[in-house]
Amino acid sequence: MKRLIAPGMAIGAALTIAACGGGGGGSAGTSAATPAASGGPGISVKQLSGVGRVLVDGSGRPIYTPNLEASGKIVCAAGCTAFWQPVVASGGKPASSAAAGKLGVVKRPDGTMQLTSRGRPLYTFSEDSPGKATGDGFTDAFGGHHFTWHVVHAGGKTTQSESTTSPARAVPGY
Repeated sequence: MKRLIAPGMAIGAALTIAACGGGGGGSAGTSAATPAASGGPGISVKQLSGVGRVLVDGSGRPIYTPNLEASGKIVCAAGCTAFWQPVVASGGKPASSAAAGKLGVVKRPDGTMQLTSRGRPLYTFSEDSPGKATGDGFTDAFGGHHFTWHVVHAGGKTTQSESTTSPARAVPGY
């Protein structure tokens, strides 16, 4: 029995370190998480309690964008993607709709194509469940970059672009 405890503890510690981005200087081209649901028809608008009409993925999870990627340049990589999963485009350029706003794609450092709204890369938050938005206004830091995350509202607007009254909250447990 003692022989099984030590390897189990080592595996558990390695998984914990990996989830926290503990690899230190990881390559920007590597991703620690599986990307979120694909785009196109999977992106829709849904009314969620506390945040309003927001973009959601095919599973009903809310979609976010960070302040640091407003220019469209990917900054969330390696450990960041363990918590904020890129919404990956399936196929070519997604169709835009008035409700979802102008959708597009951007190439990630690892070569995958990620969905964008108004040029900003889109993500889902690992702590969310379908119909529940818990990451709006959260702040965190990965790879020396400090992020503030905002849910993407119908038409592609964020709480940051609509209002600055939403207080930032730090994500506990990172």
